[in-house]
Amino acid sequence: MSFEGKVILITGASSGIGAATAEYLAKQDASLVLIGRNDEKLQKVVDSCLKSTNNVLKIIADVCIEADANRIIQGTISKFSKLNVLINSAGIIQSGSIETTTIEQYDRIFDVNVRALFRITQLCIPHLIATKGNIVNLSSVCGIRSFPNVLAYNMSKSAVDQFTNCVALELAEKGVRCNSVCPGVIKTELHKRGGMDDEAYERFLEHCKKTHALGRAGNVDEVAAAIAFLASDAASFITAVQLPVDGGRHAMCPR
Repeated sequence: MSFEGKVILITGASSGIGAATAEYLAKQDASLVLIGRNDEKLQKVVDSCLKSTNNVLKIIADVCIEADANRIIQGTISKFSKLNVLINSAGIIQSGSIETTTIEQYDRIFDVNVRALFRITQLCIPHLIATKGNIVNLSSVCGIRSFPNVLAYNMSKSAVDQFTNCVALELAEKGVRCNSVCPGVIKTELHKRGGMDDEAYERFLEHCKKTHALGRAGNVDEVAAAIAFLASDAASFITAVQLPVDGGRHAMCPR
């Protein structure tokens, strides 16, 4: 999978799956636009990518802010004059049930996971149509299966999958593909940022041995490889797909 000559924009590129995807694609000769809020963390990812490619544009921005969203697209086109792939990786998680989730939590999760993704994609569409490019959204097994105590997050990821399907159908005749990857539990800082302490996180990873058919949590490189495949010409006849990268978790049922 060579991405030579392809310009790829990645939100949420300063950590986790977004960072791993940037580093993976840099090795495939992609030109990268990396978006994140934390300058120090994002710079580390940029430095890593520069070991493989010279074409990296760093943009410090908050995808939830309209002015920043516009600046991201303007900066991309100003630098590279085109856009071939959009990877919507930015996202957050917080625990909460119907009884405990505050409306502020709900709004924040949907603002980052759904509204910002919608707006960034909307701004990119004319440029993706011009290149007959494609979109890969980072969803979750939580979008295709129900789990208690992460209600707003689950709802947001179901919205991402519906968004993926609708956009895929709307843009198919214009040559633009749109797909989602749906990871299971992946070893990142996502859950700790969502409120888990170290001890709870270790128990969570141990429990993954039972909740994932392959007997473990996944790693970021495994998801990055799946994203790269969907973004590549090798997937040229694939659109409106939610691809589980979850060690079989989506197929498991209690007995």
